[in-house]
Amino acid sequence: MKLDGSYGEGGGQILRTAVALSAVTGKPVEIENIRKGRPKPGLSAQHVKAVEELARICEADVTGCRLHSTRLSFEPGKIKGGTFVVDIGTAGSISLFLQCLMPALMHAPLPIRIRITGGTDVQWSPSIDYMRFVTLGALKKMGYGCELRILQRGYYPRGGGCVEANVNPSHLKNLSFEKNPCTLIEGISHSSGLPSHVAERQAASAEKLLHKNGYISRISTEVNNYPSTGSGITLWCGNAGGTALGRPGLKAEKVGENAADAILTELRSGAGVDEYLSDQLIPYIALAGGGSLTTRIISMHTKTNIWVTEQFLPVKFKIEESETGLFRVWV
Repeated sequence: MKLDGSYGEGGGQILRTAVALSAVTGKPVEIENIRKGRPKPGLSAQHVKAVEELARICEADVTGCRLHSTRLSFEPGKIKGGTFVVDIGTAGSISLFLQCLMPALMHAPLPIRIRITGGTDVQWSPSIDYMRFVTLGALKKMGYGCELRILQRGYYPRGGGCVEANVNPSHLKNLSFEKNPCTLIEGISHSSGLPSHVAERQAASAEKLLHKNGYISRISTEVNNYPSTGSGITLWCGNAGGTALGRPGLKAEKVGENAADAILTELRSGAGVDEYLSDQLIPYIALAGGGSLTTRIISMHTKTNIWVTEQFLPVKFKIEESETGLFRVWV
């Protein structure tokens, strides 16, 4: 199978989903024009590590898996269980790394334990807390057996975060994500190498805005002194989340407000899942043989994931806009 990596959002989504579903289905794939739509086209270190590790787990033959390569071929073998250790390097996203592996990991005949070093809370990717409480919260309802444990946080640019994922063989069930029945917003406000009041101010600011809008919240604080310096906050409520990261010159209060604004936007819409979870669920709905969700927006990531998934699996997704403005996606 040949895929054009410039299709749709033109980023790493096609690569991650394609190699994952190649491993699951046993169908070899060749991808060209990888990340053509990005300022620096081709594979980044994060993508190289993800493909290499997936290839090791499913004993795949791979060509073109090197830094800045715009073409890659992936011929999978048999997925195996076991214990694996990988270092993405610097602050490469652990969450995006896991996105590439997780659809395949549950098909191993034995449990898989994988320890990953990289970035836990970095820009342009789901935070590790979003992965733990929103993504895995939804997947566990479908029957996916996985636990994530944070051993150390890693921020940009130093990275050095460490996460252990334990995945059990799983069989997914058809599920509907058309409502998000939740009343309590939970969260974690964290910092490393900074005064303790930074995490506290992020949490207090988020709670103030959430309470002002009629929501009950419970946000814990986590203050560490890891080698990597940074801060962030992730909020979640059922199938919706909101994340914000600190940076030099940005007040802690604003970080908290940004996270609260993000989750409030999703909850007010009445959608079953948030914008980011909708694209992540697409391959799993297909692997379950069906399912549905509602979301406030059909992002280019979601459209791209639908297209890639339909290349590998015998499914056809349907999308319709309701009178309320929400979009329903189903198989």
